[in-house]
Amino acid sequence: MQLKVSGHHLELTDSLRHYVSIKLKKLERHFERINNINVILSVEKQRQKAESTIYVSRGEIYAAAEHGDLYAAIDMMADKLDRQLIKKKERNQDYNHRSMV
Repeated sequence: MQLKVSGHHLELTDSLRHYVSIKLKKLERHFERINNINVILSVEKQRQKAESTIYVSRGEIYAAAEHGDLYAAIDMMADKLDRQLIKKKERNQDYNHRSMV
């Protein structure tokens, strides 16, 4: 899994990169076939935003979250991605199970 973290109107620190990598490494426990993850962290006035696109086999998944605190926005984004990956995995399992019956 490749992880690319970039900042828009924001200087990325090592602690931010580390926090994002820890949060997104947890996604691999639900879905093993993650090829690439792009994360963009941005700040506009009082609005701090985290958005991510995950490229998996047979598609891509996008999630974005805004909050007053950047770390909270990263947490919210990771939770959204986690739910979407679980849903995708369940759909794939249902599809594979139906074809065998």
